[in-house]
Amino acid sequence: MTEIFPGVDRRYSRRVQVPSTSVVDAPGTSHQWHLLDNDSELRDQGIEPVGTLLCVHGNPTWSYLWRGLLNHVSAHELPWRVVAVDQLDMGFSARTGVFRRLADRVNDLDDLTTTLGITGPVTTVGHDWGGLISLGWALAHREQLANVVLTNTAVHPAGFELPAALRLASHPAVHGWGTKSTDAFLRTTHSLAHPALKPEVRKAFMAPYTNANRRTGVGNFVADIPFTEDHPSRPALEAIAEGIKSLKVPALLLWGPKDPVFSDRYLRDLVGRLPHAAVHRFEGAGHLLPEDRDIATPVFDFLGHNTESKTAHRAEALAAYRPMLAELDERTEDDSTAVVDINPPRSLSWSQLGQRVNALAGGLAGIGVKPGDRVNLLVPPGIELTSLIYACLRLGAVIVVADAGLGTQGLGRAIRGAGPSYLIGIDRALTGARFLGWPGTRIAVEDMPSAKRKLLGVAHTIPELLEAGNHATPTLTDFTPADPDADAAVLFTSGSTGPAKGVVYTHRQLAAMRDTLRETYDLKAGSALVAGFAPFALLGPALGATSVTPDMDVTAPRTLTAGALADAAAAVDATTVFASPAALANVLETRDSLDASQRLVLEGISLMLSAGAPIPEPLLAKVQHLVPNARVHTPYGMTEALPVTDIDLESIRAAGSGNGVCVGTPVAGAQVAIAPLDASGKAGDTPETTPNLTGEILVRAPHVKDRYDRLWITEQLSTSIPGWHRTGDVGHLDDAGRLWVEGRLGHVLNTPTGPKTPVAAEQAAESVTGAGRAALVGVGPTGTQASVVVMEAVPPARHAAPAPEALAQAVRAAVARTGTKVSAVMVVPVLPTDIRHNSKIDRAALAAWATTTLAGGRIRNP
Repeated sequence: MTEIFPGVDRRYSRRVQVPSTSVVDAPGTSHQWHLLDNDSELRDQGIEPVGTLLCVHGNPTWSYLWRGLLNHVSAHELPWRVVAVDQLDMGFSARTGVFRRLADRVNDLDDLTTTLGITGPVTTVGHDWGGLISLGWALAHREQLANVVLTNTAVHPAGFELPAALRLASHPAVHGWGTKSTDAFLRTTHSLAHPALKPEVRKAFMAPYTNANRRTGVGNFVADIPFTEDHPSRPALEAIAEGIKSLKVPALLLWGPKDPVFSDRYLRDLVGRLPHAAVHRFEGAGHLLPEDRDIATPVFDFLGHNTESKTAHRAEALAAYRPMLAELDERTEDDSTAVVDINPPRSLSWSQLGQRVNALAGGLAGIGVKPGDRVNLLVPPGIELTSLIYACLRLGAVIVVADAGLGTQGLGRAIRGAGPSYLIGIDRALTGARFLGWPGTRIAVEDMPSAKRKLLGVAHTIPELLEAGNHATPTLTDFTPADPDADAAVLFTSGSTGPAKGVVYTHRQLAAMRDTLRETYDLKAGSALVAGFAPFALLGPALGATSVTPDMDVTAPRTLTAGALADAAAAVDATTVFASPAALANVLETRDSLDASQRLVLEGISLMLSAGAPIPEPLLAKVQHLVPNARVHTPYGMTEALPVTDIDLESIRAAGSGNGVCVGTPVAGAQVAIAPLDASGKAGDTPETTPNLTGEILVRAPHVKDRYDRLWITEQLSTSIPGWHRTGDVGHLDDAGRLWVEGRLGHVLNTPTGPKTPVAAEQAAESVTGAGRAALVGVGPTGTQASVVVMEAVPPARHAAPAPEALAQAVRAAVARTGTKVSAVMVVPVLPTDIRHNSKIDRAALAAWATTTLAGGRIRNP
């Protein structure tokens, strides 16, 4: 290498003459390899490496792709040797003049490591086709292999389909021109970076390939893709793909899902071959993942990760494990009502529900659904969804619940991330699956004409599965009970703080959630509940409670009316109601439409639960008036742990005002602690229960999630304190042990006077006459942020604008009493909220909007 490239230390570049043992080379041939290798740096410091990272690039990059790993080692003084190779005919290594196929390249890599004398433990790191080559080396050197790291690669032999971009590049009409005669293939690949490569980095990637002779390897790599069964490299591909199934060393798969070359289907294939692998999908990243994101930090965290079992820190369960289906199985002769649909009217008894669940499970098993298979359920809450959930649990299949409340884009992102093998949906969902390319064998909820079925790619229907299952007449003894610690469900967060995250629960953890709700709220068998909050729809049969979903669009909570709530309650003589704050707000707005009989039904409610977001006392007071004989509770929790704490209206009043929202004391089996914030607003690593310390809220409970799905980095951060889940929320415990939520960790303002949490200031702003909902956001550099209030007004503002002077002065004065100085007050027609709950304000979006607006940009609605 004759020049210095950005981000590369001159000492790392070296050339090595390597004797070749390849059958394509004449005996006695040797080739000069170019490497980026930090061996000399380690030796200069007297450091003996604990192992070697053998990094193999793909096509058409070179060792420059791995500079981040070298620099991370140097910056953190880590005792790892990093050897990043330029494959022969690529980068600044020799042009050999012969066509080198997959098996030859694996052999070439062996020649290199032999010459370098690499004898200690090796972690292979590969990208693109370099991933496949690195795996070939790994299989041949099992005695040295310590770990496997892969980024956006493919080893898929069965049914191999060449991605469109490579299919075009390999076509005879364009192959030579696109890969060798011109630099079109290189430029196309470089354009896949997200964000775009800096000019100097793009220039560095182009540097080894300045003319057609230098690009021969680029063309040969494309030509060697074994996408047909008779391709010369197909046997080597299949041998590697099959061989890695036997690798038991730790593996890390890092993935950019926006990759048009290696889509998530290749990740799913790798996960199937390396089921023990840790996986992290970087939303928004693509094919050039090492350029798109910092992969060095997670790679070295993975290498140094403490593999202590989570079970060592698991919270003790409230009771002995009892399967989610236990209640259903004990009521096979019970003809009382189990579940009710409102529109159209329909109900099933416990006996009928059990028969339907078993028939569906038998039908699903008949089409190949087996334990561990992921089944995406795109079905509205009701009898159909309930039956499918419990049929999957019966089989040990993993339910994937990503509801339409995430929006089309968020829903598609969630489904692709979870990678289900089967997708069961209503017509609208199947249309989305067909035209947006969602994975999974498609199963329709209802029968449909053959032409429509063909158009949507529907393989089966629920009526067909039921018929097949009923014909087989399966009984409980036909199904093997699921392993309590096997995956049971992937549930998705609301997406209010970034892309929705998949949260994995085991059968044991789902059962613990059921037990916590039962013990906390005395929800025993015989209860009857209205599930106006989708996450609770699956728990009715497990609790032994008759359940009904009101006539509403569950993806839009504000569509629940008072009349619909009363009618649902009447249908099952409900004692309990679950509803989100947004749903209850609309119920209160429509309460004047209730007739005398509907009001009487609501008087029979004994427990009202509202979850999803904190609820102000005035709203709860109005709810209490609507259900005068009910205990009105508002549990605090999250998809990762539902619920965590609980408080009722009387206790909220007793707590009074304070810094944040009082959400009560821990529910049955749960523990809460605080990781205090430092002066910069960063949460510490020590759980504290000292009153009035503000910090990140930590929770420990038997019903806390098992892990985040295919988000290994996120999972490590959330469990960095053994035994505790970091919630990302900020708050404190008071002298009575009650938890107060002060906002999200990501919403803490870093002001000149120190960190400021937003909720107390927001409550103060909302107390002003003429104020609606408010959000406090920070504008400016960290450490010097100015506090800005963005709020709705009463009556609503027609356009975003600075608040009227009188309102602004009143808000500033009110917020000042909480210790926060407000620099600006803006009014908007409506604050942006999450789609699912319609209640969690998107402060991050508002902060970005306020920054642009106050910098002199055109004032647009956020």
